[in-house]
Amino acid sequence: MRGYKSSMSCHTRALLISIGINMAMVCSMLFLASTMQSGAAHINASLNGSVMRSRPLVSTPNFAARSAVRHNVVANAGVRKFFVGGNWKCNGNRESIKTLIDGLNQGAPVGPDVEVVCAPPAPYLDYARQNLRKDFSVAGQDSWVSGQGAYTGEVAPEMLKDIGCEWVILGHSERRHLPEIKETDQTVAIKTKNALDNGLGVILCIGELLEEREAGKTIEVCERQMEAVAKTIKDWSKIVVAYEPVWAIGTGKVATPEQAQEVHDAVRNWMKQNISPEVAASTRILYGGSVNPGNCEELATKPDIDGFLVGGASLQPDFLKIVDSYKQAAVVQ
Repeated sequence: MRGYKSSMSCHTRALLISIGINMAMVCSMLFLASTMQSGAAHINASLNGSVMRSRPLVSTPNFAARSAVRHNVVANAGVRKFFVGGNWKCNGNRESIKTLIDGLNQGAPVGPDVEVVCAPPAPYLDYARQNLRKDFSVAGQDSWVSGQGAYTGEVAPEMLKDIGCEWVILGHSERRHLPEIKETDQTVAIKTKNALDNGLGVILCIGELLEEREAGKTIEVCERQMEAVAKTIKDWSKIVVAYEPVWAIGTGKVATPEQAQEVHDAVRNWMKQNISPEVAASTRILYGGSVNPGNCEELATKPDIDGFLVGGASLQPDFLKIVDSYKQAAVVQ
């Protein structure tokens, strides 16, 4: 009898366990079905909402869409603050530079959405830094490939830093192409690294000659000039690229906004593929080449034009109007 009861107890326990397992499986299946149904409904609702939210963009003009994107990038992510540089080149004397500085100092303060840099001739750098408004930075127009030493006529980057310069222009077309200078891509790259190593920001100039544009080599030339620097440096956080088509510098000819945007977009894509997406997204690309108050606002609306490197017009009080073009870059229609 004891064995029989024991056997029955074993059978009973097995049966109860089997029933429990089956019930658990049924509950699990019901719960899974309910979850899938709820998830599908949620996905459908989300998709419907996305479609509804995207509809206004379909009817939004391209300009407004690009401006909105640019505004979000600049304002929300703190990336690609508009940059306006004034290259005074080999112009002026003590009197004219004082007059220019006095005029610039009378302008309204610039806001946090734009960075302004002026590059006087080397003999007047210290004077400019002492007298120019403090919300404008000062840049050298060139610096040497190494530090101080027996290099007659050269300026070491630490000297620029010592008198308060924060930036230096390197690779300008006049230094690349004037027969008396003829700087190579490699020289520009070495200068860039040396300037960065000494704490300066670099306005790196690139751009094609007229015959190179007519031969369809614009992008090839710009990429070659960029590649030389990319092989030499790793940190791009203190570099601003300035695209200056040589045929437009000082000639009164200006690349159309579409031509400029096309090159800027190509340079940014090259950076994305050959450096990193992060560097491509954050590096400012300026346009230079007969920029003036009459054309700067339209150029500033292009999504990959992050400012200007201004030549002749930077020697006039109207330079402040070009500085104000940053307001067009952040406009949202």
